[in-house]
Amino acid sequence: MSKSGLGIRSSIADLNNRQFTDIIRYDMIVAHNTNTTPKESEELDKLLKDSNVRERLQVHYETLHKTAGRNKDNQEITALVIQNKDQANFGDYIQLKDRKTGQELSLDQDGIILSEKIANLIGVKVGDTLTVQDKDGKDIQLTVSGIAEMYMSHFIFMNEETYEKAFGKVATDNAHLITLTDHSNQLVADMATEFMDLESVQGVVQNTTLKSQVETIVNSLNRVMGILIAVSVLLPIVVLFNLTNINVAERIRELSTIKVLGFYNNEVTLYIYRETIYLSIAGILVGFGLGFAFHHYMASIIPPDTVMFNPAVSWSIYAVPAAIVVAILTTLGFIVNRWLKKVNMLEALKSVE
Repeated sequence: MSKSGLGIRSSIADLNNRQFTDIIRYDMIVAHNTNTTPKESEELDKLLKDSNVRERLQVHYETLHKTAGRNKDNQEITALVIQNKDQANFGDYIQLKDRKTGQELSLDQDGIILSEKIANLIGVKVGDTLTVQDKDGKDIQLTVSGIAEMYMSHFIFMNEETYEKAFGKVATDNAHLITLTDHSNQLVADMATEFMDLESVQGVVQNTTLKSQVETIVNSLNRVMGILIAVSVLLPIVVLFNLTNINVAERIRELSTIKVLGFYNNEVTLYIYRETIYLSIAGILVGFGLGFAFHHYMASIIPPDTVMFNPAVSWSIYAVPAAIVVAILTTLGFIVNRWLKKVNMLEALKSVE
């Protein structure tokens, strides 16, 4: 249990920073109407050049749909089409890389880059063909050329040629990825309000909302995992203590005989405690396997369909539970040694079984 609890804590640790600092670097997506009056376009351009806007990138933004997940729910997938001329600096807004290999993924190849969570929900891998639906319910077939690390929301990334080939039309720029000079929640909220006040803007997607959702999930799980870890530490203490206590009580005459024959206290302690040590080592090894499986099971069923926990954990997640058991064993060993020193061996030999 301790391995599973520590594993989940490790999987959700720093999740916001990994998602919204290392991977997603923009602050909001501003979707605008393609048919606007010159005045509305001028107002939008003016706000895009505001001093609080550090950089912006024009993209084609579209919402696609796919039925997937445990309950076969409708999953909304954000599709972003990047112009060929902007592919070189797209990494300033979104870092696309394979989580397992660390390799950066490029948009200049044929096919799409799919976010990892939706790939897992659907069960597709690189080279597979994915069928999604557009806003009109039309089936769109796309070839998966890469799967990108992503912990929140579902995304599809592609270049202009891939979009035109799959959708049968040219991608028109209808949104901006915007990075602000300050990533504070207040500035993001203020700028989002200003954009929403414009007639030319259809909608704004803020990262602050997603951050808040992740923070709520992480805080709740940290409390639950804390209780699980505490119980997993108390459990071996109770089990090992009672097991050793029963073992000593049932074999006290045997231990007394050994001590009377001239064995030292430490040798007598090891004689009775060796079995407990072997059983504990076996328990640690079995616990590694079961803990690994249970951790991956919990990491797959606990988060909602739009959230992915990091399945990779550090070596310390295995070392800490083992160290806890070793510490408990060592402490109980000293306690047992003191017990046996205080036992009147002659009286124990006289006792009736």
